[in-house]
Amino acid sequence: MAIQRKGNRRKGKRNTRWAARWKTWAIRITLAFFGITIFWVLALKFIHPPITYLMIKRGFEWKAAGKGFKIEKDWMSYDELSDNLKRAAIAGEDAHFLTHHGFDTDAIWEAFEKNRQGKKLRGGSTISQQVAKNVFLWPGRSWLRKGLETYFTFLIEICWSKKRILEVYLNVIEMGQGVYGAEAAAHYYFNKSARSLSKKQAALIIAILPNPRNWDARRPSNYVNSRANSIVRYMGHYKIP
Repeated sequence: MAIQRKGNRRKGKRNTRWAARWKTWAIRITLAFFGITIFWVLALKFIHPPITYLMIKRGFEWKAAGKGFKIEKDWMSYDELSDNLKRAAIAGEDAHFLTHHGFDTDAIWEAFEKNRQGKKLRGGSTISQQVAKNVFLWPGRSWLRKGLETYFTFLIEICWSKKRILEVYLNVIEMGQGVYGAEAAAHYYFNKSARSLSKKQAALIIAILPNPRNWDARRPSNYVNSRANSIVRYMGHYKIP
């Protein structure tokens, strides 16, 4: 019995040591995660994101289709971008951009109701959420990715200004086959700079964003053209940061 008690005590001590080690590593990993991600977000407040996971993924998809590796992008600062494009982005993608803190609760509730009723949904993510998933994450619909999207949206809303969020959005978002950002899109569709886009041209570029690989701002379908006209009508109602 004495031998058994000693064995149990030794086993208990080993379990305690292992538990302490796991706890220490869990704390270290958690602190490292928060430290790295917060530093990453703060760094991109000042440094332009050079490339995103989606750009690389699409580039290899383009190459696999026998069309070569294609990534067209050209960063343009916020002040250089056409105000028409900024207003079109807010009017077409995120009407409450200036007033929400990353999440549009009205849109979330509307999406929930439509989903409950079995209606077809269009992406209702805010501009901040789209920046979070495009710059920091990978395409997908898992709960892990959605949780990280929420976390990074929260971080950029705290650390970045609305102006910076909109600037990054208009420079990294996918706007065509291998085309990313407003400047590349403006040249691709209209052979001009994003500095000088007209209201209708800006609205057409934003109108194709739900499906930029299949819709074309140069040859818009009736649906895309109707959506662009609607964006033009509402552009004057929205302020820009």
